[in-house]
Amino acid sequence: MAVNGIGFGNTILGGSIRNLKAQMADLQGQLTSGKRATTYSGMGANEGFAIAARAQLSNIAAYTDTMMKINTNIGVANTALQVLSDIGTQLQNAAISGSQTLNSMGQTAGQQTAVAEFSSMVGILNTQAGDRYIFSGSTIYTQPVASSDLILNGNGAGQAGLRQVISERKQADLGAGGLGRIDISSPTVTSVAVAEDASPSVYGLKLQSVSSSLLGATVTGPTGAPPVISVDLGVTNPVDGDTVSFTFDLPDGTSETVQLTASSEVPAPAGSFAIGATPTATAANLNAALTSSIGKLANTSLVAASAIRATRDFFDQPPQRVDLTPPATLATATAAVNGTVADTVQWYTGDDGAGSARATSVVRVDSSVTVQYGMRASEDAIRSLMESVAVLAAVTTSPTDPNAADQISALNSRVAQNLTVAPGSQTIGDIQVDLANAQTVMKDATARQKLTQATMQNIIDQAENVSTDEVASQLLALQTDLQASYQTTAMLSQLSLVKFL
Repeated sequence: MAVNGIGFGNTILGGSIRNLKAQMADLQGQLTSGKRATTYSGMGANEGFAIAARAQLSNIAAYTDTMMKINTNIGVANTALQVLSDIGTQLQNAAISGSQTLNSMGQTAGQQTAVAEFSSMVGILNTQAGDRYIFSGSTIYTQPVASSDLILNGNGAGQAGLRQVISERKQADLGAGGLGRIDISSPTVTSVAVAEDASPSVYGLKLQSVSSSLLGATVTGPTGAPPVISVDLGVTNPVDGDTVSFTFDLPDGTSETVQLTASSEVPAPAGSFAIGATPTATAANLNAALTSSIGKLANTSLVAASAIRATRDFFDQPPQRVDLTPPATLATATAAVNGTVADTVQWYTGDDGAGSARATSVVRVDSSVTVQYGMRASEDAIRSLMESVAVLAAVTTSPTDPNAADQISALNSRVAQNLTVAPGSQTIGDIQVDLANAQTVMKDATARQKLTQATMQNIIDQAENVSTDEVASQLLALQTDLQASYQTTAMLSQLSLVKFL
């Protein structure tokens, strides 16, 4: 007779022991690694949440890396912008209080400083952060600004630089007679006419208005094309202290007034015209005084205004040049024409598309958040500063010119005024504020992401990690069960049929 029960029982007990050993091996692995399993399939039902959480952590890590790079770029940009702002402040102070003494090169000490500052500005605007040019808009791998020497002097092979453009505009504004394209004549023996030499024309002085307190005089204009102002003394001489004033618009948008006072002093003082024995003689004296005063205006304030306007046109896109289509000459030209790459230096070669400069560099820093941090060297605030520094650096004045000091004074005052930003105009500070706002957005995103990181990591830990104390307790329990199983197995292994019976 066979005793089948004992063999069957041994089989079940052996399987139980093998299962206990497998459980113990798993627990020992968990105790060593701190993880529930070495494969995703062994992690349990919550591993799907952990996988999703890990993907989100990976995205946050990428956002963090991106924001670190952007903050580095913004830091470099802020340093550059602050230096530009400081240059503007220093230049304005120098323009207000600078010496008018010219060196052998025809420039003041302040202008020589401007040459160095202009070179520094160009270097700053060509700054790179890593391998990208930060002031080049969307064309981050293109150097945005030409060299300072090329901008000022051209290349000697057909491309005109700023100095040549200023010189050409000066000749066009002054005209052949040096009176700012103004013709002064005497239509009758008792009258004086002041007229622009051509219409339409973008060059020279432009008649704005006239006012008069001259006794018995008839004053008209400006009327006609070209505009003309007429002063007819008639049959009566003016008396001492009577005045006539002519106001002119200049190329840079400013205006100047020439006022002449009737005087019986001999010789007539500056700013006056002599009252003659007859209205005819007085009209001749008025004509001569006007010619002298307008000539002075043309060779001082007009020269300065012309340089300002030429520089503004040069830094616009595209640059403006005097149109010399025959038969026009520099002294007779009336129109401007766009400069081309072939004949004029293009100072800015970066992206110059429509829309915000900031929008030329956009990056995602969170699942639903982007920041804009692009910049262009051609932005209004930067370009206007470039213009002010460049015009001082480019203008030269002959030390032997009797009007030299007044020319420099007129130029300095305009540069100082232009560096005082008009309300509503962009400032370098505005650009810095935009960048600061981008940094604030990234700071807020970082704070949110840190909270998300903690939450996601907690989900992963709960799904994948184990408590060493709990595992140790389970191991101890398994060891007890396994010991009991071994003892039972040992007892059964000694059981014989005789003992069983």
